[in-house]
Amino acid sequence: MMIRNDDFSRLEINLSGCLDNYKYFRSRLEASTKLLVLVKANAYGHGAVQFASLMEEAGADYLAVAYPVEGVELREAGIRIPIMVLTAGTDFFNEIIDNSLEPGIPNLYSLKALCEILDKRGVKDFPVHIKLDTGMHRLGFMEDDIDLLGRGLHLDTTLHIASIFSHLSSADMPSEDDFTREQIERFEYMSSQLTEWLDYEPLRHIANSAAILRFPEAHYDMCRLGLGLYGFGYEHNDELIPVATLSTRIVQIKSLAAGESIGYGRAQRLDREAVIATIPVGYADGLDRDLGCGRWSVRIKGESAPIIGRVCMDSAMVDISNIRGVEVGDTVTIFSAERGNTLEDMARVLDTISYEIMTSISQRVKRVYTER
Repeated sequence: MMIRNDDFSRLEINLSGCLDNYKYFRSRLEASTKLLVLVKANAYGHGAVQFASLMEEAGADYLAVAYPVEGVELREAGIRIPIMVLTAGTDFFNEIIDNSLEPGIPNLYSLKALCEILDKRGVKDFPVHIKLDTGMHRLGFMEDDIDLLGRGLHLDTTLHIASIFSHLSSADMPSEDDFTREQIERFEYMSSQLTEWLDYEPLRHIANSAAILRFPEAHYDMCRLGLGLYGFGYEHNDELIPVATLSTRIVQIKSLAAGESIGYGRAQRLDREAVIATIPVGYADGLDRDLGCGRWSVRIKGESAPIIGRVCMDSAMVDISNIRGVEVGDTVTIFSAERGNTLEDMARVLDTISYEIMTSISQRVKRVYTER
């Protein structure tokens, strides 16, 4: 008998919900404002090729990936709309050129390296995106760099500045709104100063998903949609649809006596008789070890079943004592769009963010795409 991945664990992804989320954010923008969709990190764990194709059909103006290899994968899959590479580095500029990718340029070192390769290959007007550091201090040109950068770009013939952009560090945090506004003001000043050195006006963008909703003054010519596409906002938003459901199936059930211990380290001991089910999903699949010992409950037949003992690499045990009629092979929902069982709920338990969880779902968990 052939064993399929979905005989065990599967990540079901609702493409219709994704489109609804896209349309929701699109509706918050002026018709002239372009929308760039982030599909880096395998589309936040959802499947980069599938989501890139969906967004191309939906009318997205740009896609963005983190690294060149991600962009090459999309080109090889037939994606044709512009693809920005946020962290281009300097080692793969030839691959970027060959695949018509558009690199983000954060410093003079990268700029010089790219221009040398373009000049050697005889390439003119190659599209790039200039990254400005407006306060996050991760990547980007500082304010003191603008004059030197502008002079260089003014004389250069190998590049076309497709956009000037920056990154807001705290647009999802109302307590940091003053700082966010400072970043927007700094971006306005720095990007305007740089544009004065050019004989054309590049696109400007700084707004992420949270800023699309909270800072309309930051929309500029283009906005970047990342987390919001997958159903999550800076706070819970009933208008967004979480598009992913992680499920598996029970592989064994056993009845245990009071006093028995469960799993590694005997981390949890029974104070009563219990019925325990084993599920084939563990921390190697993205089920965090800190969810064990009752910190998270899965759903079986619509009822909650707490994880008991430590989460193992490839499996976990759940207490089904209070759920009637459970059998081997029954479906177990790890997280879903159901209130109390969402990624947002899980993230609160783990004191993290929902997209850290999503990007940790391993590739051995099969992605299944639906239109529901």
